Amino acid sequence: MRATADSVRAVNRLTSRWAATAGPDDTVFSATGVWPLLALLADAADGPARAELEDAVGMRGDHAADAARRLLAALATVRGSRSAVGLWVRRVLPLRPEWTAEVPADCLSVLSGDSDSDRRALDTWASENTDGLIRSMPIKLDDAVLLVLAAAQVVRLKWLRPFRDSGMTPETGPWQGRELLALCRSTSLLDRIGVAGTDHGPLTVLKVLGDTGVDVHLLLGAPDMAPGDVLQAGIGTLTGTYRIVPGDRLPFGGPGPGLTVGTVRSRTPDPTLAVLTSPFRLSADHDLLHRPALFGLSTAMDGSHGHFPRMSAAPLAVASARQSATAVFDAEGFEAASVTAIGAMAGGLGPPPRHTTKYIEAEFDRPFGFLAVHRTSRLVLTAGWVAEPTPCPEFDSEPAS
Repeated sequence: MRATADSVRAVNRLTSRWAATAGPDDTVFSATGVWPLLALLADAADGPARAELEDAVGMRGDHAADAARRLLAALATVRGSRSAVGLWVRRVLPLRPEWTAEVPADCLSVLSGDSDSDRRALDTWASENTDGLIRSMPIKLDDAVLLVLAAAQVVRLKWLRPFRDSGMTPETGPWQGRELLALCRSTSLLDRIGVAGTDHGPLTVLKVLGDTGVDVHLLLGAPDMAPGDVLQAGIGTLTGTYRIVPGDRLPFGGPGPGLTVGTVRSRTPDPTLAVLTSPFRLSADHDLLHRPALFGLSTAMDGSHGHFPRMSAAPLAVASARQSATAVFDAEGFEAASVTAIGAMAGGLGPPPRHTTKYIEAEFDRPFGFLAVHRTSRLVLTAGWVAEPTPCPEFDSEPAS
């Protein structure tokens, strides 16, 4: 993927700012799905609205639209990934051709005014562009909405080495005593795990490699680290803010959250990293206007006058901005999708062991974070927090009467 370093930094910056707001509950979100839309708006805005959007986007408005197009084109080259931008406009709203030229080609459609027909068209677009993972456009469509600007993203990958289904019963922490479904696997590649010292405490990072050039980083912080701190620290390991000490250099004992490092008798000279983690299936809906300053939309929400003169001669203000997102992590792979819409209104027996080798055990047996990361550019495609584990099926049903 050939996205500019400036765009990757800008999107990861927005991801980090959004991550800082994460609470204790399950969540999943994609700043990569929001940033191109904000960039297009920044290019169209003026005055205080433009300044706020430029701050959220992390670059000047006159560079933002081109950066958005380049990012979308780069995302399209990632195997197992697809992205799209859509623009729907009511016939009564004149758009300036110089701004529509900045929007990716073939994305412009018309809102007919028939609410049922328009809703079906928007929902169909969302479903088709996320392979059915998200079935509806996250927007309230009424007569006041003159324009809908949307972005969709889907990421699908298979693990290079799949997990095996297992179970776990944590002895401590928020999941203590619960019979849970788990995934396990082992490898001799100790560099897949590491520990970073962060401003908020130690962070364990497990890299699970996918077959498309996209990997998932599982993040386990110290017990007292807030979800936002864990996610921000994880992004900091991508940007160079925090250095990860790889597994082969970790000292014996408990060098990081969820880790035990020691020795074990083995039939081969290879070291072992044994991983136990919880699978997850998450979905979340976000109203971006609940935190307008984060997304540079505070002024743009003011409907008393227009803010996007380069988009249209008609005065326009942001009426809604929402994202629906989902993520699934199981034994075989990972998939995530998001749709963002902005509306303008106005793991046998054999020979006896002969070797003593290093053995690392990593257990993600309490709430943890995750990042889906493009391996070469280090762009964060999706981020989230796993607060609730998956119960074992036999413990999730009512006893027979």
